[in-house]
Amino acid sequence: MIPSLDIIIVNWNSGTLLSECIHSINDSIQNSFVLNNVVVVDNASSDNSLNNLNNTNLPLTIIRNTQNLGFAKACNQGAKNSEADFLLFLNPDTRLFKSSLTEPIKFMLDKKNNEIGILGVQMVDDKNNISRTCSRLPSPFVFFYMSFGLNKIFPRLFPNQFMTEWNHKNSQIVDQVMGAFFFVRRKLFQTLNGFDEKFFVYFEEVDFTVRAKQIGFKSYFLTATKIYHKGGGTSEKVKADRLFYILNSKLLFAKKHFSGPAFIVIAATTILIEPFIRILGTLLKGSFSESSEIIKGYKKLLANII
Repeated sequence: MIPSLDIIIVNWNSGTLLSECIHSINDSIQNSFVLNNVVVVDNASSDNSLNNLNNTNLPLTIIRNTQNLGFAKACNQGAKNSEADFLLFLNPDTRLFKSSLTEPIKFMLDKKNNEIGILGVQMVDDKNNISRTCSRLPSPFVFFYMSFGLNKIFPRLFPNQFMTEWNHKNSQIVDQVMGAFFFVRRKLFQTLNGFDEKFFVYFEEVDFTVRAKQIGFKSYFLTATKIYHKGGGTSEKVKADRLFYILNSKLLFAKKHFSGPAFIVIAATTILIEPFIRILGTLLKGSFSESSEIIKGYKKLLANII
């Protein structure tokens, strides 16, 4: 029986990146699988990024939200009625190559890989350099020392959450793959009831990965194929908002997965220590505008907590 795939793309003011991503999917379609649906969930974009999407032979469905519902909820919207064997959550700032879909499907169909529930692939930038995208799952200690910036001052003693020391040139089981190309068994996605919608954006894939691991499924980084990933995306345009959502989702994750005392310590260091460490770092670089964005982000966080 030929395997099937649904692709879900959440869009928010991605401009021409979205159409480039959509059209790259055409080049990745092969006879070895069936592409049931490409679902674009638009979170109330105000640009023209949805224009000209119909000039494709893809089985395209567009869901237009009247407000920004967040990334996790939009992903769940797109996957809601799926009957495919596999789901691919794909960022609009990516482009696929010829084998970007066939190799992940081939890998997941191999019975010896039944314990792999989530798969990511190699990502390259504009210069074809391999991006180091895989991460360690966060722990209370990691959150604690990152709030003090110790991972930047003493990286050997306090490793970054991203596995930057590894060149990403070999395939292996990892803690977490990047959400820009998040390839999942559809039955696993349904078992976990999709992404936790309390995470508006950021940490939703980390939470999903932790829950998958708790029921025996692993994450795998595959180098047999690759995609292009621009990185930064539309969040670069709203730095204060991005910081707020990162911090808020970090606290939500800590509250959900760590003990009460650990959460209290992480919340205290995040709110009372981390903003000053961040601002000091930007001032040392002479970036006063970045300091202003940090202050705005933390004001939003405090307003949300209070």
